[in-house]
Amino acid sequence: MKSFSLLSLILIITLSSCSSVRVASDYDRQTNFNSYKSYAFFKPGIDKAEISDLDKKRILRAIEADMAAKGFTKSENPDVLVSIFTKTKENVNIYQNNFGFGWGYGWGWNPWFWNNGFNTVSRTTEGTLYIDLIDASKRELIWQGMGTAALTERVERKQEKMNQIVTAILEKYPPELK
Repeated sequence: MKSFSLLSLILIITLSSCSSVRVASDYDRQTNFNSYKSYAFFKPGIDKAEISDLDKKRILRAIEADMAAKGFTKSENPDVLVSIFTKTKENVNIYQNNFGFGWGYGWGWNPWFWNNGFNTVSRTTEGTLYIDLIDASKRELIWQGMGTAALTERVERKQEKMNQIVTAILEKYPPELK
């Protein structure tokens, strides 16, 4: 029975670590996105993001790489300002497995042995990253992308995870205009 609980725990951790990024975006339909070629980071917005400076750097590095891949150049006189903000929430999942061994009134319930199975508790922190693109001349929001994913505590995987989240979000830019 112990090997079964260990196997279940490994499976849960594996599945939660492989979870994908859930992404959504919204934009101003009156905007000509083809006119934007340069960007800069909007420092007042980035400073308000409630994450560590190290995580901010990871996110900004990922945004720089994806913006360059889309043909944008970083500029002192940009067409677009890029800002971010974040939200986090902790998810607690309790998996209760009751086995009906022993005497009692049927499978799964037993008056002499309370909770004779095992419980597995898993905690994951889920983060949501918002990337805002602001028209630099008008100072108006023109596009917003949002990505939600389970976060990792392992320092060596944080940049990889940030890259994955940012890439998934920026895949929605520019919007497909119909």
